[in-house]
Amino acid sequence: MRSNHLVGYGLVVGLDGTGDQTTQTPFTIQSIKSMLVQFGVTIPPNVNPKLKNVAAVSLHTELPAFAKPGQKIDVTVSSLGTAKSLRGGSLLMSPLKGADNKIYAVAQGNLIVGGFGVSGSDGSKVSLNIPSTGRIPGGATVERAAPTQFGDEDSLVLNLFGPDFTTSNRLANAINEKIGMGTATPIDGSSIRIQAPRDPGQRVAYVSLIENLTLEPGELAARVVVNSRTGTVVIGRHVRVTSAAVTHGSLTVTISEKPTVSQPAALSAGGGTVVVPTSAISVVEENNKMFLFDPGISLGEIVRAVNTVGAAPGDLIAILEALKEAGALRAELVVI
Repeated sequence: MRSNHLVGYGLVVGLDGTGDQTTQTPFTIQSIKSMLVQFGVTIPPNVNPKLKNVAAVSLHTELPAFAKPGQKIDVTVSSLGTAKSLRGGSLLMSPLKGADNKIYAVAQGNLIVGGFGVSGSDGSKVSLNIPSTGRIPGGATVERAAPTQFGDEDSLVLNLFGPDFTTSNRLANAINEKIGMGTATPIDGSSIRIQAPRDPGQRVAYVSLIENLTLEPGELAARVVVNSRTGTVVIGRHVRVTSAAVTHGSLTVTISEKPTVSQPAALSAGGGTVVVPTSAISVVEENNKMFLFDPGISLGEIVRAVNTVGAAPGDLIAILEALKEAGALRAELVVI
């Protein structure tokens, strides 16, 4: 059971002068001309209407599993051209296609835009959120159901969100204890095959019984995630380190330039006033203490030891990377 991505192209009309600039977005003019031809209105080839209230947009949404014709789904609308805001606009009927280029839904309706933008003639601008993107709740009607294989075979395959051999084995055991031995068979760390009836009504009740089973998933692997841009460090509770000694200090070198004026002595001949640069260099080294990690130390003790020496979050990243290089960190270090 999975959703499918849908994408489309359309026109938003009724904007308050914040639409596409026709000189920079010729595809908007082309779309308007093609639409008007369908309604019997022909614009000469050498005439380009100056539009301010129309914007070319892209549409995207997801077709949920088991969605049937007539059901409503939400649509996100984003500007493709130079439109400054889609606030107050309405989307004209636009098809939404899947990866197979077939139409699965049709979208139309009034946009809800969570931001706004105001600009002045002098170039000043004030904006809140993103006014060039909006949503239409329930704005698309499903026209075609996505193919499904829910009732085609005599077995079902359950896929775990996170692959884990322990969870896969526990899930198979829970199903076998509830329904009978041999009902479920683990395929690998992320899939379990279960025998299922072919009758649609029985299969729905069967899956309902399975999805209400309770089990304890396997413990997550020890992992440290470091965001190098923001300095954020997330450490799982299973992270351990072997015995290691760490010292963390910093060396600060400051160079300051202070120009001075040198003037010639009184009654001197041929002298002149000149500027003489003067440099002052100072070196300061913090005397931080060394701290010791005992074997099997836990997350709380790691944080406590780092706080003891007054290290900042950015310093913690350097300490973790050093522990990883030394082979003392018993966890996966992920830097994003």
